[in-house]
Amino acid sequence: MYLISYSETLQLLIHYSFHFIVPFIFSFIFFRKEWKKKSLIMTGTILVDLDHLMATPIFDPERCSVGYHTLHSYTAIFIYFLMLFPPKSRIVAIGLLLHMYTDLQDCFIGEYIRSLN
Repeated sequence: MYLISYSETLQLLIHYSFHFIVPFIFSFIFFRKEWKKKSLIMTGTILVDLDHLMATPIFDPERCSVGYHTLHSYTAIFIYFLMLFPPKSRIVAIGLLLHMYTDLQDCFIGEYIRSLN
């Protein structure tokens, strides 16, 4: 039976905290009046991970999502950045950029964990 290490557990906690807890904290701080709605929109940007379904294999723990999957490409990230400027797309852009940051830091943490072995 395979058990995950403490470092892998910490990686998972950080990763999913950034996907599901940080949007609520961010929204509460910056969008106090509509923090519930804004945080749900930002959390909903996790749907960008649907592009993982087009990859073979769908999940590879040693593959970095950023720069590999279509909606995690540098071109897509640039578009998400441009989406910050129109007010109507700003909250989605923030959620998508937070998602990309989360996946990128996950790549760095994963690489560090693999270097320990």
